[in-house]
Amino acid sequence: MNWLKEFPAAVTVCDKDGIVLEMNDKAAKTFESDGGYGLIGANLLECHPQAAREKLEAMMKNRSKNVYTIEKNGVRKLIYQSPWYQSGKYAGFVELSLEIPFDLPHFVRS
Repeated sequence: MNWLKEFPAAVTVCDKDGIVLEMNDKAAKTFESDGGYGLIGANLLECHPQAAREKLEAMMKNRSKNVYTIEKNGVRKLIYQSPWYQSGKYAGFVELSLEIPFDLPHFVRS
């Protein structure tokens, strides 16, 4: 079952050195102008401008997550970048990019 391939959020996975291991269809479409699926095997650090590269390097070194929202071309997205682990050992980073509505409800539950 490959549910991730057509999942409606962009999912990109890299190893601990920043090499892209996997992308789903939405991620390949999102980064189509940069090479789409051809980015598999490329280093993420080389795909970012200097400031973003430095932030990514620090996140990889410190194994810290980064969560924020963006708006681009009239679309609002939640970006969630987090380290992933295999058998308890740091293995790299996953980026999830989910389109979200501008009037996103927020609930406080007890």
